[in-house]
Amino acid sequence: MGLFTRGNPQGGGGSMRLIIAVIMAIVGLGMYFFKSEVNPVTGEKQYIAMSAEQEIALGLNAAPRMAAEMGGEVSSSDPQAQLVRSVGRKLWENTDARKSPYKFDFHLLSDPQTINAFALPGGQIFITRGLLNKLENEAQLAGVLGHEIGHVINRHGAEHMAKGRLGQLLAGAAGVAASDERGGGRGSMVIAQAVNQMIQLKYGRNDEVESDTFGLRYMTQAGYDPTAMLGVMNVLNEASKGSRQPEFLASHPHPEARYEKIKSFLAENFPQGVPPSLTQGRTLNPALETQYQRRLER
Repeated sequence: MGLFTRGNPQGGGGSMRLIIAVIMAIVGLGMYFFKSEVNPVTGEKQYIAMSAEQEIALGLNAAPRMAAEMGGEVSSSDPQAQLVRSVGRKLWENTDARKSPYKFDFHLLSDPQTINAFALPGGQIFITRGLLNKLENEAQLAGVLGHEIGHVINRHGAEHMAKGRLGQLLAGAAGVAASDERGGGRGSMVIAQAVNQMIQLKYGRNDEVESDTFGLRYMTQAGYDPTAMLGVMNVLNEASKGSRQPEFLASHPHPEARYEKIKSFLAENFPQGVPPSLTQGRTLNPALETQYQRRLER
């Protein structure tokens, strides 16, 4: 028998692997829970992966690449691009969002087919021409952009990066603890990573609901009629037909679920109806606006 004969897998090697796994888990948890800040707008204590300045730098660096993936950014001289920027700045400058450290930029992307809007950490906000062309009025655009501002204000990107880093370390620790010479730890790590992904999806759905609430608040503060968000949900619902996923596995709640939460917000905040001082704004597409009015009359 030589010195390298296989021994009991539950022996010294197993103990050392367990010790390493515990250390990895402690380091991961320490890095997560000891990096917290109070959000200057919401007052919420958050576990985040970077400073506001780092978020801004990350967003600025990533913005050109993200734009290139969706046909590039529409020229700033384009009327639609000017509209997006004008409505976005109105939302930023006339709402609680101005209390944040972020300097928002609003971009229109050339892609005419993809129906999407998204925000990068630090205040870079995008909407595709495909989605803009589906919107009926200025208030709906304000709702979309207000929702994305909500993601930035709530620092969802930084939160997810922190959670993702923690999840990777815990998944790695689980793999080390379960590993042996036969490679049995690989399956455990895959399972742990899958669980981590499910956790992230859950948080993603909550983020969307939270951002809907902030979007409704911001569009109201900026003078827009919040009922316009119901029309946005109709647009998204139409776009989702034919490719519907189970809600448990979707990174966003289905438009129907968001529709009901928006109605609850409206009932709670405007029990006597939305005041006439809140406007739908300019009509973006007269044909779609007519359809929207017909739906409201039903």
